[in-house]
Amino acid sequence: MDTDESPSGTDPSAADAPTVAEAVVERMLDRGVDVAFGIPGKQTLPLNRALADRDARFVVARHETAVTHQAWGYAETSDPGEMAASIVVPGPGDMNAMNGLKNAKNDCVPLLHLAVETEREVRGGDGIHETPPETYDTVVKENVLVDSPAGAVPAVAEAIRVAREHPQGPVRVGIPKDVLASRTPQPAVGEREPAAPPEPPADAVDRAADLLAGADVPVILAGGGVRRSGASGSLRAVAERLDAPVVTTYKGKGTLDETHPLSAGVLCGGSSTELRELLADADRGLVVGSDLDAVATASWSVSLPESLVHVTLDGDDIGFGYETDLGVVADADRFLRSLGDRLAGRDETHGSASEAGATEAPVDHPDESTGAARAEAVRAADRERFDALTDGRAPGAPLSSVEALREVREAVPASAVVTADAGGSRQWTLVSFPAAGPSEYVNPGSWATMGTALPSAIGAALADSDRGAVALVGDGGLLMCVHELHTLAAEGLDVTVVAFNNDDYAIISEAASRSHDLPAGAYGWAEAGLDLVAVAEGMGVRADRVTELEAVGDAVASGVAHDGPALIEIVTDPNEPQASEWMTRER
Repeated sequence: MDTDESPSGTDPSAADAPTVAEAVVERMLDRGVDVAFGIPGKQTLPLNRALADRDARFVVARHETAVTHQAWGYAETSDPGEMAASIVVPGPGDMNAMNGLKNAKNDCVPLLHLAVETEREVRGGDGIHETPPETYDTVVKENVLVDSPAGAVPAVAEAIRVAREHPQGPVRVGIPKDVLASRTPQPAVGEREPAAPPEPPADAVDRAADLLAGADVPVILAGGGVRRSGASGSLRAVAERLDAPVVTTYKGKGTLDETHPLSAGVLCGGSSTELRELLADADRGLVVGSDLDAVATASWSVSLPESLVHVTLDGDDIGFGYETDLGVVADADRFLRSLGDRLAGRDETHGSASEAGATEAPVDHPDESTGAARAEAVRAADRERFDALTDGRAPGAPLSSVEALREVREAVPASAVVTADAGGSRQWTLVSFPAAGPSEYVNPGSWATMGTALPSAIGAALADSDRGAVALVGDGGLLMCVHELHTLAAEGLDVTVVAFNNDDYAIISEAASRSHDLPAGAYGWAEAGLDLVAVAEGMGVRADRVTELEAVGDAVASGVAHDGPALIEIVTDPNEPQASEWMTRER
């Protein structure tokens, strides 16, 4: 007998059944997804009601561009596999959220994206907000359209599993509006855990140990895969065993505490000449958890060691931009743990041959070529560049990003989550602001979208309300998500927004002047100066404006100590050099 899909149907089981929306929310909660971000619409109200009835947290954003960034920030600062949901109306809401979906896909970050679809009976008839479901195929790990009301819970259960399975990523589930309100009984769905990430083959680990232990001047390049697999401890152990400096990618920043003696910095657009030389001069290198994409490597122009071990989850990435001696398709943590065990065995036998037949003993380095000394040489050269930039500032002149960031770092507790935006401010943050750990620092990777720092800090604050969150953002990036200051106030979240205001899209203006003969400040708005304090206070957020270096630390510390949201506007120099130019010029 066919099951009636309407609440007024004659099937007794249907009359007693929960709505599909209620069943979907129950499945989410059962699988640990109890926080959702979105903007309610008439189409989503069945889900919103179900969430409210079950005391799940639903954060109402002010624009859908923020909701997927909020869910991304939640996952980035949680244990690997922990995730949140985003919920949007069809068409405009769903398409606004695409930016954050693509960002999460590039960064391999799990989230559940519930998109309410146009009713089935009007699909194809240009109903309100209707877009073809396949529109979203390329911005998510998987895109699922629910056609049968009985398929909603199975689809959501599978979506959560797929999102958490390595390589992780966002999964979109489109559920038609009429399906959500129906009382179609849902099938029982057996539990299916995400598949374990691949274990490295033992012979590949042995060969990697042979190659790397025989290096005179090794180096490690760690990417976002180290973060996503929770491999920071394993990375540190291997680096210490090899006595190898660690360079990270954009997404790898913080995977080794940047106060560690072997931390050498971040490979990014603002990397110094000295950091690039460290990579080029190493005789053997381990690349782990990175696809060596065009953004991190400046379109593969960065020189890496001729002898490389490359560990990643996608075999297509191996050998794409750089030749490798050994490619391994494996989980970063599992590989690093196995490699650490092999290297420890070598140490215990004083460099004797391993079971794989290694014959080389660890090299006894002179002091100046130890890993710590090589890493410190890069950091010292970077400090000299920072000092040369800040020492020349005239009294009363606008602050440089570097000196402002130095004061901010001193004022922000190491345990706090720091989120950074894309743009010029991010480059200075990447190279001069030490990250305390993988879940204490978040920024977008190769998608490099602006307007993420504030919404991701909101997600981070919801993931762990005890740590507090600090968003580092330029005025250009903040204007792309400024509406979320009101979300901060409405939710009462403990987030401090540190906004570097130079009244300019300075990174663009600098390039326009240098390469295209446009006037300085071509894309600035100094004549229509932006008062961020007034904007924040108008949205109910405590705010302060700082122009003097001596006041930065106290202002930021006060904002962090404040019980609730705060904004600190720091006036910076629109004409300061960009990191990409300053960090590579002749010293």
